[in-house]
Amino acid sequence: MPEPLSPDGSGGARGSGRHGARGRHDDGHHGSGASRPGTRTRRARLVKVVGFCAATVAGTMLVLRGNDALQGLGAVAAPDSKASALTASPADGPDPGRVLQIVAHPDDDLYFMNPDLRYSIASGHPVTSVYLTSGEADGVNAGSAKSATTPPNKPAYAEARQNGIRAAYAKMATGDRDSAWKRTVIPTKGGGRAELDVLVAKPAVNLVWLQMREAGHVFADRPDSLHGLWDGKVPRLESMLASGTPVKQDFSYTKDQVVQSVLGVLERYEPTTVRSQDPSPGRFPATGRYTDHQDHFYGARFVQMALAAYARDVDAKDRPHFAVQNYLGYFNGSLPSALDPGEAKEKLDILDTYAWTDKQNHCGSVAGCGDLKVAEHPQGNNWTSSINYARGTSTSWLASDKEYGLWAFKVLDGRLALWHRAGLLGEWSGPRLLPGAPGTLMDQGISTVTLKDGRIAAFATRTSFGAGPADYRREVVYTVQKGPGSEEFGDWTVLGTPEATDEDWTSDISAPAVAVDGSGRLAVYVRDGAYTLRGRVQSADGHWGPWDHYGGSDLHGSPAAATDGAGRRIVLAATTKTVLGWVQPGAGAALGPATATGLPDTALPITAEGREGGVRLWFRKPSSGNVRTALITADGGLKVSGLTDLGGLSGFGSLTASGHLLAGRAAGGQLGSDVGWGRPWERSPLMFVGAPSSTMTGKGMVSLAVVGLDARLYVTSSADDPDAHLAPWRPVGPRTAGP
Repeated sequence: MPEPLSPDGSGGARGSGRHGARGRHDDGHHGSGASRPGTRTRRARLVKVVGFCAATVAGTMLVLRGNDALQGLGAVAAPDSKASALTASPADGPDPGRVLQIVAHPDDDLYFMNPDLRYSIASGHPVTSVYLTSGEADGVNAGSAKSATTPPNKPAYAEARQNGIRAAYAKMATGDRDSAWKRTVIPTKGGGRAELDVLVAKPAVNLVWLQMREAGHVFADRPDSLHGLWDGKVPRLESMLASGTPVKQDFSYTKDQVVQSVLGVLERYEPTTVRSQDPSPGRFPATGRYTDHQDHFYGARFVQMALAAYARDVDAKDRPHFAVQNYLGYFNGSLPSALDPGEAKEKLDILDTYAWTDKQNHCGSVAGCGDLKVAEHPQGNNWTSSINYARGTSTSWLASDKEYGLWAFKVLDGRLALWHRAGLLGEWSGPRLLPGAPGTLMDQGISTVTLKDGRIAAFATRTSFGAGPADYRREVVYTVQKGPGSEEFGDWTVLGTPEATDEDWTSDISAPAVAVDGSGRLAVYVRDGAYTLRGRVQSADGHWGPWDHYGGSDLHGSPAAATDGAGRRIVLAATTKTVLGWVQPGAGAALGPATATGLPDTALPITAEGREGGVRLWFRKPSSGNVRTALITADGGLKVSGLTDLGGLSGFGSLTASGHLLAGRAAGGQLGSDVGWGRPWERSPLMFVGAPSSTMTGKGMVSLAVVGLDARLYVTSSADDPDAHLAPWRPVGPRTAGP
């Protein structure tokens, strides 16, 4: 069970054209001073867009085939449309994909993976949730007022939590918490037994209970735990069977048997999206205590090892690719809330069901129908008001070259996946998985940058598994095209990490932010485990300097870096209260000190792009989901202007911006997009993993891409025009098949 841990502004001048800040507008409504183009004007603009797209249909992302091309282009969503169309025929349409969630305790999914979980179920995706431990804690199923007088019963408390989870999932899937489940026993690849629950009314919703013993404490040394097993303090971890489970025979697992058990689940369900907890959440600097429950992140490390084993057979077996999404845990409660009040209430309602707040014996179990420890305070430590991805928030993974080709870089199967469209009229290829180092797993989140000579460099972090627990390590790596436009990339170059050992900060470094200044010098920045900014700069001869310390404090998420019109790098990072900035006084100069921006608090993450002579920052308003923007300039020191609220679709997570296009996750988990100020946002039907990405393709087109829950790339484009609309989406690569 989770254990709690202990000046706004608006109204900057509205810019005009593709380089200006957009005016305020809300979902479905026009902002003050913005007027809807007349029907004739809008029709003319649409014809203009269709004509532009039709001129480039053959082989581009807009192509359907033959006469279907013009029909597809004519189906571009109108301004007041609720959803953008997909170009594909039903046979080539989006496979819903299969989602597999693996968490340490019953309720970790409800607290830290919702509303994504609810979105996936509501949209019909097959969803399976796997619980590593029974979550038995001290065995007392009672609130604080009755805990002293309630006798402990660990099997019964584990059963009560199972009952609560089944009720919550049944409610999400059917609206009826009492909807029936079929409960059976399945063997595990680790040699034990697991309980499998299938929701009878919605058999695509499954629960798998591995029922291992939990640590029973957030950070204390408890050898009989996933942590103790990982570190070799115990040779085996015992089971903790819930009362009422159909599994009747106790078992115990070695470290390898835990990995094998998770691997067997992966092989059974062949997921295209795997959701897991954060394997490197960090420590509190003042106390050195973990910022998350030890079961959460050591459980996630076991999942990583199983994924690495599963990924090794990608070339040998005919199975679909998979993407991974990691979720922040307890520290969500210390960050600005990411969800709007309506979404937070929906999330809390599901926790109320799990917590059995009405105490009606609807399940018929003497153990109880839910988790009464949670019932007194089901919102936890502000956890129902937020959700944050621990990795995979970069929006620079789509890049264009001087020949108008497009390159997409994401992580599939623990390796860097590359898709490519040669030129404006070329065919798409991919995904092609670039080689990785043995014993490593690429982390989610790729950042790209175009070097001075036109080559594209892709940066990431990767996790290494050694022979012993102390060999666990995360480090920054990058690869560079062998030549501009080349399909070939060089070997991975290792830049290391600013963290000395995993024990210091649990390898808690952010994804890299990269930028090239006007002198052509490349720099990479990360947030370290002490919540400060660190970076390395490449010299003119290609050698990298050390991990310099740039200061700041209370930094969270990943930093954002971009270059202004004068070729100066500007780096920005969010704190729990505001945003800090660092600027180069000139191209080639050292980065300046941390500087207060005066901006209000922001929900994570942030996005930056060089434009308008400075760097434009996009971020979300806390407890709202509305999109905000401000311009950061560096003449005479860091300055902030034009803080503006752009409205939106009350979503959360990363935003991508190119030209007139602004896009991000909307409420419901789909992609919301804004292609011109003063107009309502459009919503696509796509559910996707991580963050969207966009790029300018030449001077007149903007391209946008996501990776769906089916681990497939989807692309679209728009003329860079304030009255343009997104073309229908096109899937790239073969349609995934079910197990």
